[in-house]
Amino acid sequence: MTRPRPLDDWTRQVADAFPHLSRPQATVLALYSFGMFLARRCGLNSVVTALVPLLGIGWHTLRSRLQEFYQPAEAKSGRRRAELDVTACFAPLLGWVLRGWRSPRLALALDATGLGDRLTVLSIAVVYRGEAIPVAWKVLPANVPHAWEPEWRALVRAFAGTVPPGYTVIVMSDRALYARWLYREIQAVGWHPVMRITRQSKFRERGSRRAVTAAELAPHPGCRWQGRGTAFPKHPERRLECTLMACWGEGYEEPWLLVTDLAPDESEALWYGMRSWIEGGYKLLKSGGWEWQATRMTDPGRAERLWLVLAVATRYVVAIGGEADEAEFADATAPEPADQRARSNPGAGRSPPAPAVPARARGAAGGRPRAAAASERDEVAAGGDLRPGPGGVVQPAGQRS
Repeated sequence: MTRPRPLDDWTRQVADAFPHLSRPQATVLALYSFGMFLARRCGLNSVVTALVPLLGIGWHTLRSRLQEFYQPAEAKSGRRRAELDVTACFAPLLGWVLRGWRSPRLALALDATGLGDRLTVLSIAVVYRGEAIPVAWKVLPANVPHAWEPEWRALVRAFAGTVPPGYTVIVMSDRALYARWLYREIQAVGWHPVMRITRQSKFRERGSRRAVTAAELAPHPGCRWQGRGTAFPKHPERRLECTLMACWGEGYEEPWLLVTDLAPDESEALWYGMRSWIEGGYKLLKSGGWEWQATRMTDPGRAERLWLVLAVATRYVVAIGGEADEAEFADATAPEPADQRARSNPGAGRSPPAPAVPARARGAAGGRPRAAAASERDEVAAGGDLRPGPGGVVQPAGQRS
């Protein structure tokens, strides 16, 4: 049986994105992720069932082929058994996400998620329009003591030299992940940390001799403050020269207290709102999309390799959903005249070198989720109408080259 043209196009895209993979590895990665689009879940049996009618391959033969993708070398058959090194895919994956990315600004989020009492995943993700695309991860056994510091260091270092010069990259994390060594690790790759700290953290404003708790700088809703100084001034091993951004929005229970290395006039506390978009990414990975929470996997190594398939599939649906959003906005929005923009926004054209805040996802506002829009398009894939975009390349809306 002839393979569907959309599958051939997708296979070429995947092989081009990960040139270090062997041809069989790239082919199976493309096949597995394509099957996920059709099955709308990552379960192996579901994916195989969705692919068999398209490929004309025996069910058990195809299942064995896909299963070997995430198995260790010793569990595979054949003489030339090779285990996939998923860490070597992190930099190419981010590079693929950035292809055609028009803005020189990028926002990443660091977070950890769990799978019951079986697995814990440390991940770095690109946040985009209310969703998140995983670009690096480490899977660990849950409820087992394990130092996270070497794992986070390795994840960040995997991207050294990956982002082209001229990009401004912010990396956001919640209070539980703040550490000075992680702050400096992010700086070491040329990125800018935006890390939340606790309310009781001490801060001494530049030129002052008195340290105050960070919460005192935004004592009630509606307050905002930011400036340079020293965080954690009492302890030399924790002391940090930084910009503190304190923002307590109306209607919120507590303030955001954030440290960054960007200057006060080049930073904005509201960027931190994008960190929550990683939750949209987790929803897509789990019950709102690929149903990863239903897996019976317990081996961290196998889960890490399966996450590569999840990340590739997520990149695809976020790209297609972004394209749908862009078309919807284009139809509903008339461009504002340049002279009117200048009058209504005197600062137009003079924005600081920092990540722009993308439009919020439709699903977050109660409309149709981006993944749903993508899935509706994927339904026609079997008929050969899955259109990956000009030249066979899928890119997020607003990022066409």
